[in-house]
Amino acid sequence: MRLIKGIIAILLIASQSVPALAMPTFARQYKQQYGYMPSCNACHTEGGGTTLNPFGKAFKDHGKNLSAFEKIASADSDADGTTNLAEAQAKANPGDPKSTPAAPGEWLDMASLIPKEVRALFPTITTWMPLDAVFTAKDFATAETLGATLTAEDETTIYVPVENRRPNGTALIFPVQFSDKTFFLVMATDRQLQIREINVLHAKDVPDAEDPQLYSRFAGQSLQALEVQSGDSLSARISQAVKKAVVLLYVRLKGA
Repeated sequence: MRLIKGIIAILLIASQSVPALAMPTFARQYKQQYGYMPSCNACHTEGGGTTLNPFGKAFKDHGKNLSAFEKIASADSDADGTTNLAEAQAKANPGDPKSTPAAPGEWLDMASLIPKEVRALFPTITTWMPLDAVFTAKDFATAETLGATLTAEDETTIYVPVENRRPNGTALIFPVQFSDKTFFLVMATDRQLQIREINVLHAKDVPDAEDPQLYSRFAGQSLQALEVQSGDSLSARISQAVKKAVVLLYVRLKGA
């Protein structure tokens, strides 16, 4: 129950007076720098939580703050012949070579803030609240007591579907590391943060990860019930990543 109240508190604060709280940190900084709200595809290949595109990598490498925009302004991160600054000022995506000042595309469609794989998990939902998962030292310590190690590299976006002004669960995209390769999973939970569904995405480098039986076993499990496998097998790596993802949700939302 406390978890539900925590999510509701975040939603109420964000909806009442400070729209910026509803947007990931990068989006807020981008708007402050360039005057408009970008989609997550400015930094990510497939939305918040997925692999960084070249512009996102450059932004991260130069400090992930407002001054980073100035440092990478003259670069052409996506190698399309136009500088990052010129593209941003023209409302083209500086991280996508297919988006140029002459043909910016639809990357600024606000629906792009919510990846299509996340929307598919809640097909009847039309209102979403993307939230930052940014951690404090206390959060890191709490995660350790729950059996997972979180770092600043795990900071990401939590997607909260909203129905009748109430949270209808959460969704999260997170990576799995296996044999020096990375693939991604998308997870939906209910309002109590109990796992509802996990699907694989972007796993072309690890084709064995496409097996749905690897994920069906997590349905209905809570943080307390999750059994984590040790070792480096694909199944073990998946279970370790799922545990970290659930702990991330718990740490970020439980005390709001």
